[in-house]
Amino acid sequence: MGALATIASALALSACATTGSSGDTASASAKSDDKAFAATPAGEPVFASTYKPFPNIATALTGATVYDGKGGKIENGTVFFSGGKIVAVGGPDTPIPADIAVFDGTGKFVTPGIIDIHSHLGDYPSPGVQAHSDGNEATAPTTPEVWAEHSVWPQDPGFSRALANGGVTALQILPGSANLMGGRSVTLKNVPARTVQGMKFPGAPYSMKMACGENPKRVYGSKGRMPSTRMGNLAVNRETWLGAIDYANDPKAKRDLGKETLVGVLKGEILIQNHCYRADEMALVLDMAKEMGYKVAAFHHAVEAYKIGDLLRENDVCSAIWADWYGFKMESYDGILENAAFLQREGACVVIHSDDQNDIQRLNQEAAKAQAAGLRLGMDIPDATVIQWLTFNAAKAMGIDKMTGSLEVGKMADVVLWNGDPLSVYSRPEKVWIDGALMFDAMNPKIRPVSDFELGQPGEGDVK
Repeated sequence: MGALATIASALALSACATTGSSGDTASASAKSDDKAFAATPAGEPVFASTYKPFPNIATALTGATVYDGKGGKIENGTVFFSGGKIVAVGGPDTPIPADIAVFDGTGKFVTPGIIDIHSHLGDYPSPGVQAHSDGNEATAPTTPEVWAEHSVWPQDPGFSRALANGGVTALQILPGSANLMGGRSVTLKNVPARTVQGMKFPGAPYSMKMACGENPKRVYGSKGRMPSTRMGNLAVNRETWLGAIDYANDPKAKRDLGKETLVGVLKGEILIQNHCYRADEMALVLDMAKEMGYKVAAFHHAVEAYKIGDLLRENDVCSAIWADWYGFKMESYDGILENAAFLQREGACVVIHSDDQNDIQRLNQEAAKAQAAGLRLGMDIPDATVIQWLTFNAAKAMGIDKMTGSLEVGKMADVVLWNGDPLSVYSRPEKVWIDGALMFDAMNPKIRPVSDFELGQPGEGDVK
């Protein structure tokens, strides 16, 4: 860890040397009429969010069954939000002001907005054609310099479908898994916008996508280059991390976008989201993380996570998993339907993710399938806990749990009113609020946002 202690000071010196922010630039400018050019110094905000909440009004939902996203359940509950924030959550006696919008939720259910920790919407948008395939920079085994947001197409109709059909209010867009280090992710608010920066979740940390196992060794081994084996995967990763540590400790290093991302991980500013199927490989990744001094936020897909639930709990690592995808390649053969249930029994963090433009529209049903698989083995997991798999746990693994993911006073009013039990195949969102703004209303055709791509098609948009 001694090598990492000087990262912050080394980066500051590196930024000065790279951008000409020292006195050298000023003296050079004084001697010449030439204009001095300098990039934004490393560490300063670039591609900043321009997201602004949509207009909202004070609103109360009353009489519904409320799941707070952290394992709590309130019958005949009340949720009151104003100014884009949750103001009160409680029972029928919860005071609410007069003259505000009140929706009767009798017989209905309220949850926090659903959060998908693993999506490729915008990077692999619909329609799925080669011209839109922008999720994998499969030109080198490590590409930490690329950012998923620079491929996001905001017009992807998948965004509005995830909102309307799945109650998804926030989602993390990840690069693909061809590479050992695929680049930075971006967390988005699921709102219509002309630019990706208009969707970018304010204050959300970046993550870096990593992958182990079959994908990188197949992609690059087939090109006759390293890695072509699992031991090659680990070797390339370790060499890359060592290079990042050297970069951080070299005050004269030339600015390197990839190493900037890696140093951000080592400093704890950028999270790690790691595609990994097999239990033995997850354990090796945790060893590598300890060696290099970073933390894994979540293993994604993690079909064998049930084998090491105790290890994942002890290392405070979430498992972002499917309910029942398995057997489609060798490393997924040991996937079982009870994966989530066994992890929950061990006290490990469970997240249900999509990795698919269709599954993102029914994550509530995927969670219910995983719950049912556990029940068949005698593990009766409460509904309120299962909702947590889709809300707070996802927010935790994405580093946004202080802002959203649960119905708590002061958090963003990202709220879904369901027309029935959200864990029933027959239920769907009736209304969805993001930062207190009503973004979808199944009862009002004028509040059903659609992508620009769909405007003009029969039945979509306000077509005369």
